[in-house]
Amino acid sequence: MAALAARVTRQRAATEGLGSSQKAVRYLGQDFETLRQQCLDSGLLFKDPEFPACPSALGYKDLGPCSPRTQGVVWKRPMELCPSPQFIVGGATRTDICQGALGDCWLLAAIASLTLNRELLYRVVPRDQSFQENYAGIFRFQFWQYGEWVEVVVDDRLPTKNGKLLFLHSEEGSEFWSALLEKAYAKLNGSYEALTGGSTVEGFEDFTGGISEFYNLKKPPASLFQIIQKALRSGSLLACSIDISSAAETEAITSQKLVKGHAYSVTGVEEVDFRGCPERLIRLRNPWGEVEWKGAWSDDAPEWNYIDPRQKEQLGKKAEDGEFWMSFSDFLRQFSRLEICNLSLDSLSSEEAHKWSLVLFNGRWTRGSTAGGCQNYPATYWTNPQFKIHLDEVDDHQEEGVSEPCCTVLLGLMQKNRRRQKRMGQGMLSIGYAVYKIPKELESHTDAHLGRDFFLGRPPAARSSTYVNLREVSARVQLPPGEYVVVPATFEPFQDGDFCLRVFSEKKAKALEIGDVVVGNPHEPRPSEVEQEDGQLRSLFEKFAGKDSEIRANELRTALNEVFSKRTDIKFDGFDINTCREMISLMDSNGTGSLELVEFKTLWLKIRKYLDIFRETDHNHSGTIDAHEMRTALKKAGFTLSDQVQQTIAMRYACSKLTMDFDSFIACMIRLETLFKLFRLLDKDQNGIVQLSLAEEAEWTQTEAK
Repeated sequence: MAALAARVTRQRAATEGLGSSQKAVRYLGQDFETLRQQCLDSGLLFKDPEFPACPSALGYKDLGPCSPRTQGVVWKRPMELCPSPQFIVGGATRTDICQGALGDCWLLAAIASLTLNRELLYRVVPRDQSFQENYAGIFRFQFWQYGEWVEVVVDDRLPTKNGKLLFLHSEEGSEFWSALLEKAYAKLNGSYEALTGGSTVEGFEDFTGGISEFYNLKKPPASLFQIIQKALRSGSLLACSIDISSAAETEAITSQKLVKGHAYSVTGVEEVDFRGCPERLIRLRNPWGEVEWKGAWSDDAPEWNYIDPRQKEQLGKKAEDGEFWMSFSDFLRQFSRLEICNLSLDSLSSEEAHKWSLVLFNGRWTRGSTAGGCQNYPATYWTNPQFKIHLDEVDDHQEEGVSEPCCTVLLGLMQKNRRRQKRMGQGMLSIGYAVYKIPKELESHTDAHLGRDFFLGRPPAARSSTYVNLREVSARVQLPPGEYVVVPATFEPFQDGDFCLRVFSEKKAKALEIGDVVVGNPHEPRPSEVEQEDGQLRSLFEKFAGKDSEIRANELRTALNEVFSKRTDIKFDGFDINTCREMISLMDSNGTGSLELVEFKTLWLKIRKYLDIFRETDHNHSGTIDAHEMRTALKKAGFTLSDQVQQTIAMRYACSKLTMDFDSFIACMIRLETLFKLFRLLDKDQNGIVQLSLAEEAEWTQTEAK
């Protein structure tokens, strides 16, 4: 219940602008200004209770309390490490990022690229902070997290060993913005160790809110140099790496001093005149701050003697430590993968810049309701969340090789919070998505999921290249105008996880979540059915009714259990007394807390109808229904429910094996009927909105719980 209330509160706050870069969410409820003022008033430096300077902040395994790597670690404030610490010295630059004893080169490469764009950098690293004016031992940073900006505060106690910073540090020994940024990101992800291993685009996206694209450098597009040039010009962030064939090759150094399995920042490209011919060059940076390429166009290579001296001076042949030039052809031969994070959302495939349109959905895969797995599992695949996009405007400029006018869409599926869950042994899920063309006859179908039959034998119009255990899978696709459904999924079914789906389109696209509608029209027995004489039912009623010819909760429970416990085609453990109270509450028209014969008969007919639905849905005749089949059963019973309600039902009524017996099924049906009946009574304007005072809400809750 608390989680549900928190989710509703977040959704309402988001509609009011909370989570924008101008109104960032306060991580863990910590407000920077308030905390800093409290420290200034008390004369005490800030000590962060949410991320204390202790072993748990370092890690849980390789950097855990018993690890030899953490022995001798002392947490110190910058003023204990140098006489005059500075937050930023002479502007934040790439040389402020030198890797320490943590395998987060992917993050450092992202930070190095971030320094190339001042506007973006100072959104992540606010400049109004220092070790002099209003210093209180507290600093703040902003990160993008799954559709919203989050402000994280940290104290300035940093892990050191032998008097030196253990992790990220600046070449300038008195500068600390980069080390504090790494600490804030570690806090956001649970520990420093949680940052070990990753893709540079993860850092790119958390610093910008952009979306990434990947290029296989063994099969590069012909225009890749121009793509990189335009990306750098528009402020996009770029990184590259060399693939490894085994774990033993991780950070192995080649004969020409390139590091395998290591993230490099791409910091520039240039075309020079070399011996009368154009030569394309690319500039890279190793976040180690050392170990540089030793091939053609490296710092001391002879090629520099054959270009215009002015251009040579302009390019700064003696690049900063860790930074070097190489020919573009060598780059393609030596490196395997290029990652580009689009910031301004300009098209990288044409020279004319234009804005993209963005729609973002937050969703969840829940065991038993919306975690259907990939297409290999047709019985459950259709239960995954479904999102509909409508494309009706084609691109202004069609790409070469496209046979018909198309709409360009960039899809990004991102799983949430998996890095934080590393310490619990939970890694990244293998995720992917598929896009299906919706035929004309189903274009108005938005109230309920497209069913199993829709997907059987139907090939997708587009899909992610593979299911992979990365935080995000993304791809650019060209689709003819029309309506499509996007199905995000995990590879295996029954895997819990939160995700966000981002849909970028060159032209404005309409998008909505299918099944985000809640409608209830449960079965009501016809008057003729109720009036029809049933001697057996009358005898059952009279057997348990009191002297006033009415039946109460205890008697109702005994009567129903006696009947249904004799059945062999359903698994039945007996109705709970609270379920029987809800049955009476639903049917009791005069408020006596008991049922007359007609009310009892109407209830009986409802239960019989639900029994028929239960048996129809129990395809394997096990006497139970699987939780993911509940969507079908609910539809037959007259209920169309959103994914969130489906998830709540699975958690509330299914057992640990994700099955539901008959008594749980009936309890769910009665609860839904009660809720819809009460809502209709209170929704006098029939606008789908009910406002309740606290007293009314308490009365309603107690009424349905009787």
